[in-house]
Amino acid sequence: MSQWSQVQQLEIKFLEQVDQFYDDNFPMEIRHLLAQWIESQDWEAASNNEAMATILLQNLLIQVDEQLDRVSQEKNLLLIHNLKRIRKLLQGKYHGNPMHIAVIISNCLREERRILAAASMPVQGPLEKSLQNSVVSERQRNVEHKVSAIKNSAQMTDQDVKYLEDLQEEFDFRYKTIQSLEQSDKNSALIKQEMLALQAMLNTLDYKRKEVLSKIGRVIHEIDMLMSNMLTEELLDWKRRQQIACIGGPLHGGLDQLQNCFTLLAESLFQVRRQLEKLDELLTRLTYDGDPIPVQRPQLLEKVNFLLYNLFRNSFVVERQPCMPTHPQRPMVLKTLIQFTVKLRLLIKLPELNYQIRVKATIDKNVSTVSNRRFVLCGTHVKAMNMDESANGSLSVEFRHLQPKEMKSSAGSKGNEGPHMVTEELHSISFETQVCLYGLTINLETSSLPVVMISNVSQLPNAWASIIWYNLSTNDPQNLSFFNNPPAATLSQLLEVLSWQFSSYVGRGLNSEQLNMLAEKLMGQQVSYNDYQLSWAKFCKEHLPGKSFTFWVWLEAILDLIKKHILPLWIDGYVMGFVSKEKERILLKDKTPGTFLLRFSESNLGGITFTWVDQLENGDVTFHSVEPYNKGRLSALPFADILRDYKVIMADNVPENPLKYLYPDIPKDKAFGKHYSCQPNE
Repeated sequence: MSQWSQVQQLEIKFLEQVDQFYDDNFPMEIRHLLAQWIESQDWEAASNNEAMATILLQNLLIQVDEQLDRVSQEKNLLLIHNLKRIRKLLQGKYHGNPMHIAVIISNCLREERRILAAASMPVQGPLEKSLQNSVVSERQRNVEHKVSAIKNSAQMTDQDVKYLEDLQEEFDFRYKTIQSLEQSDKNSALIKQEMLALQAMLNTLDYKRKEVLSKIGRVIHEIDMLMSNMLTEELLDWKRRQQIACIGGPLHGGLDQLQNCFTLLAESLFQVRRQLEKLDELLTRLTYDGDPIPVQRPQLLEKVNFLLYNLFRNSFVVERQPCMPTHPQRPMVLKTLIQFTVKLRLLIKLPELNYQIRVKATIDKNVSTVSNRRFVLCGTHVKAMNMDESANGSLSVEFRHLQPKEMKSSAGSKGNEGPHMVTEELHSISFETQVCLYGLTINLETSSLPVVMISNVSQLPNAWASIIWYNLSTNDPQNLSFFNNPPAATLSQLLEVLSWQFSSYVGRGLNSEQLNMLAEKLMGQQVSYNDYQLSWAKFCKEHLPGKSFTFWVWLEAILDLIKKHILPLWIDGYVMGFVSKEKERILLKDKTPGTFLLRFSESNLGGITFTWVDQLENGDVTFHSVEPYNKGRLSALPFADILRDYKVIMADNVPENPLKYLYPDIPKDKAFGKHYSCQPNE
């Protein structure tokens, strides 16, 4: 069954997650119509190879043309229209940057695998549960409801201001008419009656001015309360969900909803500002003793401007954190002189701002890091925000050609840094711009989550461990001295994040038994790990007992082994992997002779071995294991073929394959047959 077929069978809550990452960058129609072809291409390799990406883009357009021919014969007008639009969109968007679509499709396929893995897990972890809190969903609905009510109130106040303007114009006309009369005419009874009517009208004007100012004050108060409480919490929640998604967790959404709220509030505040300007106009034409406008208007205008400043400052966010296209599963780890991408969005989407806001990117601006190393950004580091590049029309800017370059240090300290020093140094990518709108000038600044700078790809695993630990342990967006005294992490949450590393990187997460084995390896004993606190040193710096490597280096080597050599077997769920030798024997001892299982080596980095059970003539059970296969041997021969062709010398010197059933009782050829190459290897 294709991956897309499996996706379509998911429950609605998982399908909603899938829906979030398909847009005009890669339309779902194409994913659906070309499912088999798309899954058979190596998009990840193409994302790092422009020539390969160019060929794949050409082939993708050919596939779309073939679908167009097919639906044209079926006279499916709607599908014909959509496919023509999509073909034009793909051609225009990626003709000059074919690697970009390779990155997008690779990411979509990886997210599908992560969601499929999450759907197959019987229990949600503590972090994922916290992200799907029903209280959070209720608050989101309340925010949207209140924003809509505020917008309606501001529009209703517009009508009150218009009524006040009409009333004052009538008063002006009648008053000027009386003033133009001769003095003798002003003493007539009729005029005196008109003067009484004008006094009553002035009283009404005074009442309506007070009423309008009161309504404006209530709208401002409602906006203030919403921004101070629920909207701030919503934005912080989104930023926390982004942190978790960056380390392999559930895909985060909700930014479009926040954009809608921010935009409506900005529109309401500018509307209130215009109402206050209109009141100022009315004031210049008519004032009187006890007039409320000169007393209340300056305070209200000051409050409106203050709220606009705060709203704009909070609306400038990093939509997609810095990431090297060559390592899409390892965001916030940047290598010197290698390009990275980062995307920013202004959540206040006003047409007047399109192409009017220029954003400048810098590194470690006004920040004292714990490092002696200093960097500059090379490449295009100033760009204008616009609504044309994003599929959803958001006001955003994406930097695609930034490169960090290390400045030479006269202190010469770089060579003295220990193996963990570089990967525990945190740096900050900062962005600044200025908004000039309707007489307001607002300076905006924001920063990425902390990044780790590496100069050699061998530093990537430990750098990624730092990113995991930071974003698991804190929601502080800018604690660059975090690793001066890194806090311990709750083991239950860490295990959940480790499972995400497998689901996001190699398409299948870890089950409870596999996680138990990792917990025992980290703790050294079998106890309940729900409240166990694990130190950073034990995770990434101290060697495992009797070994020359750390827990994280061991785990990262297994991820690399799966990715490069046994990925299909892992995704099918046929690699138990994380099981100790003792547990392995308990599982196999009562099984049919020839039953075997696959596990990762605990003594060799990036090794996989298999053990089978046999029975002697006297009925005793015996176990046989092989030396672990590492990437060197697996590069020469696929692992499925090794299992198919493995033989030992049996009685009468006859070679025989002892591997009959994959644990618990799956015939070997049924499990691995589809992964065999054509010809057996003796």
